[in-house]
Amino acid sequence: MSTGDLNDKAKLLKALHEDVLVLPNVWDASSAAVVALAGAKAIATTSAGVAWALGRPDGHKLGRQEATAAVGRIAGAVDLPVTADLENGYGASPDDVAATVRAAIAAGAVGCNLEDSRDRGEPLHTPEEQAARIAAARSAAIAAGVPDFVINARTDVHLYQIGEPDERPADVRGRAAIYQNAGADSLFVPGLLDLAALRELTSSVGLPVNAMAGPGAPTVAELADAGVRRISVGGSLHLAAYAAAHQAAVELLETGTYGAFPDPSAIARAVVLR
Repeated sequence: MSTGDLNDKAKLLKALHEDVLVLPNVWDASSAAVVALAGAKAIATTSAGVAWALGRPDGHKLGRQEATAAVGRIAGAVDLPVTADLENGYGASPDDVAATVRAAIAAGAVGCNLEDSRDRGEPLHTPEEQAARIAAARSAAIAAGVPDFVINARTDVHLYQIGEPDERPADVRGRAAIYQNAGADSLFVPGLLDLAALRELTSSVGLPVNAMAGPGAPTVAELADAGVRRISVGGSLHLAAYAAAHQAAVELLETGTYGAFPDPSAIARAVVLR
């Protein structure tokens, strides 16, 4: 696909944030085809799901080559815009991030998540450090011919409970402003699902806000009412697929029946016959 075609997809992905973009995250080509069949407007990967499918734990355990190879298989399976979960950019430096973004674009991605966290238990990148990394991602995208590449800047202040609870909202707002100035297109705040706090955040930052939902979270309608413009589910869909497979396997092994097996005909067309 030409860089012009990729940039058209990037523009479409960016425009989808003007309403509410719901992203059931995928981990391989077949899950991407199934989610596209369900009616998704864009495809987002989950680094957790990609790692689990490779027998790895979540949390920066993939390398650049493995992560972007998965992106390539996913992008090759669908015609929709693909945004890639690139974790922390697979390296601390701006140059590392730039190399990862170039590889993701070469694989067919037109957007990415980029975290300000390091390994679990380590301090987050400072806002200034992360700004330099976001700027490097933007410069790499421009140089690759995809200037509208959508950078979803993820801050893990709430997820990892950084600082005192009453200090976190101001920390996130400050990071949002710095990340926006560096070239971010949206703000991803996993770990924050309190509707009042989300409403306050969405009304006070200049970027569309991405919440990470899943079982037990507010509904899509409730999150949208709080001003959230992008809703993803991380590894929850992948875990749901494992849970369904386990339930069907238990029934088969214990009773020899197939009640937990859904009719596969429509799914088979998407997965096998695409």
